[in-house]
Amino acid sequence: MDTDATDKGPMRALVLHPDIRSDRARRDPGPALEEAVALAAALPDLEVAEALVVGLPKAQPGLLFGKGKIEELKQRIEALEVGLVLVDGPVTPVQQRNLEKEWGVKLLDRTGLILEIFADRAATREGVLQVELAALSYQRTRLVRAWTHLERQRGGLGFVGGPGETQIEADRRAIDEAVTRIRRQLARVVKTRALHRKARKKVPYPIVALVGYTNAGKSTLFNHLTGAEVMAKDMLFATLDPTMRAVALPDGTEIILSDTVGFISDLPTQLVAAFRATLEEVLDADLIVHVRDISHPETEEQAGDVMTIVRDLGVGEGAPLLEVWNKMDRVEGERADALRAMAARRDGVFAVSALTGEGVAGMLAAIAETLSPPRHLSEVSLSHEDGRRRAWLFEQGVVEGEVAGEDETVLRVLWTDRQEQAFRKL
Repeated sequence: MDTDATDKGPMRALVLHPDIRSDRARRDPGPALEEAVALAAALPDLEVAEALVVGLPKAQPGLLFGKGKIEELKQRIEALEVGLVLVDGPVTPVQQRNLEKEWGVKLLDRTGLILEIFADRAATREGVLQVELAALSYQRTRLVRAWTHLERQRGGLGFVGGPGETQIEADRRAIDEAVTRIRRQLARVVKTRALHRKARKKVPYPIVALVGYTNAGKSTLFNHLTGAEVMAKDMLFATLDPTMRAVALPDGTEIILSDTVGFISDLPTQLVAAFRATLEEVLDADLIVHVRDISHPETEEQAGDVMTIVRDLGVGEGAPLLEVWNKMDRVEGERADALRAMAARRDGVFAVSALTGEGVAGMLAAIAETLSPPRHLSEVSLSHEDGRRRAWLFEQGVVEGEVAGEDETVLRVLWTDRQEQAFRKL
């Protein structure tokens, strides 16, 4: 969003969810509309004036809606003094042009809105470049208005407003040049990240990736476990770039915990692909922790969307997976008891609240157990004077028993290869 919107106060928007009866992949319109409103709320300087489900027998090729509905919505737009219409679904370039002409306002479809949010949230250089690349491929298919955002320093793509909003001329060469330039920059950034990744691989800590539907509470859980000040608002796409922190588990195991961008249904394939490199940090994860908002009415559908994207991206391929039913603090009564009982019966499922801390200890113990490397039994002989090495073994919690002799003590230890190597170096 451009700061121009703040001169006259926030831009007013009408959110529409087309409920197309002929669409086989139809979503429940109630939760779908709520999610669309939450998406709109994720943009700064935007005020949702009204949100409507619009029932349609089928999508009209030129205008999406029928003529009667177009006129009805036009009156509503004028009465509400709306400057932007957000359509929760795909809108073709022809439909967008025709609807903007009919209504006299700007229009964004779901893809355009998500791109705007990504542009506003992306924090790292690579994240910014990936958004710009995805935005250019999106813009190239329709009226080219605001590719000038590439020269700006702040977030926002200019679809909603800004210096390039009246630039209708389709200068495809300029876009292609911008794509080439961004790909070159991206290649340099990815090369630098590859070096960092190679260096991090030398740190013998397993990577645990938190994945989940956007707004499932991953960042709140991440903050609870690490004490980090990661943005954790009740807002879709609050986190866009992976954040990694070292965490010591209760048994002493050290891990790298990674918080990632939230996934969302109907996310265009090219947009997911654009973020493959942003998610590169977790592609080699040793353990996937799937965080679900168990209080959400469509928690099962959200879980299905997440797992589809995880499989498509190859995140943590072959790695074990734990499922965390988060936001138990929002579930009450018999349903809460039933969920806790169900989680207790299932392997690798934990009912937790990242806010209150409920169930987190059990989840951490399971992470430690899942990541625990194989151990082997050995006997170690130490002289009575060798107090330092004896103390180290007890600190590690690996001593199973000991027999004291006249000249030395024989300890029976159950340890990992790494612990044994560390001990031999003492």
